[in-house]
Amino acid sequence: MTTISLIVAVVSAALISATSGCFIVPMLRKLHLGQTIKEIGPTWHKKKQGTPIMGGLCFILGSTLGLCFALLTLFLREPSLFTPSSLTGVLQVMFSAFAFGLVGFADDFSKVVHHRNLGLRAWQKMAIQAVITVMFMASLAHSGNLTTLVALPVFGTVDLGLAFYPIAFLGIIFMVNAVNLTDGIDGLASSVTFVVMVGYLLITGLLGMFELSLYAAALGGALAGFLVWNFYPAKTFMGDTGSMFLGGAVTAMAFCMGRPELLVFMGFVYICEAGSVVIQVTCFKLTHGKRIFKMTPIHHSFELSGWSEVRIVATFSFVAASAILLGVVFLYLS
Repeated sequence: MTTISLIVAVVSAALISATSGCFIVPMLRKLHLGQTIKEIGPTWHKKKQGTPIMGGLCFILGSTLGLCFALLTLFLREPSLFTPSSLTGVLQVMFSAFAFGLVGFADDFSKVVHHRNLGLRAWQKMAIQAVITVMFMASLAHSGNLTTLVALPVFGTVDLGLAFYPIAFLGIIFMVNAVNLTDGIDGLASSVTFVVMVGYLLITGLLGMFELSLYAAALGGALAGFLVWNFYPAKTFMGDTGSMFLGGAVTAMAFCMGRPELLVFMGFVYICEAGSVVIQVTCFKLTHGKRIFKMTPIHHSFELSGWSEVRIVATFSFVAASAILLGVVFLYLS
């Protein structure tokens, strides 16, 4: 039954992610793949200098193997549910996650080689992300999973027509980078995305999209295992390798479900994080130096207000869960 496969996905992914850290983290430390802290960041982050990055490899490995074990279990116990066509959505999510994760890997590698925090040039990242987004959308269109219909409050289901494509294109790139911005303190991006994957598990289960449920379960379990290494005080950071992988997965899940509008709820915390940066930069330029927030992304503003990292992670995770529950209600009403 699918329940057994879900359990296999969660447990195996969590165990692999947690135990792989015993090998991956020391290897990263031995290779001197450590974090370089920005001069403009909170001063107390200086103690994190040198903490291994690319720790996201733990949950990438865990989620991938966990999914494979779950699919194998499904095939052995319920072969009628295991068809090539049913795997299309899962493969598209995996393509998005791995493709954006490779961009993050290149970014992390560039940081280490050049001993600076910025990594790849902004235009380089944007250009590669644009190509990946076009390829992902083309894959959706080819498989028939791309729809221009979106459900909107009050208006009901609306066909955006050609306007959908530029909106979706920009939305995907925005969300991937928003998840990346959320990874600023110990355990934040991994905890919030764990909650998001639990939400996806619930929603895909309600919609009968069991293969996508397996992916959500595998990645959620892998993130739970990764928190052993990433929760405060972090022994490793996921790096752009991990955060962009997560961004690709979170975004692709909504599109492969045919409900991209759900990203407003599933990605609420990410949107707030990236939105705070946009507002801050815009205000700074328009007012010639004035700021609305103490520091952005907004989690740093809470840090400067005296909040502990654990409190921020708990609060943001609660906000994410609340937004997802609203998303479930929205899905039910639409």
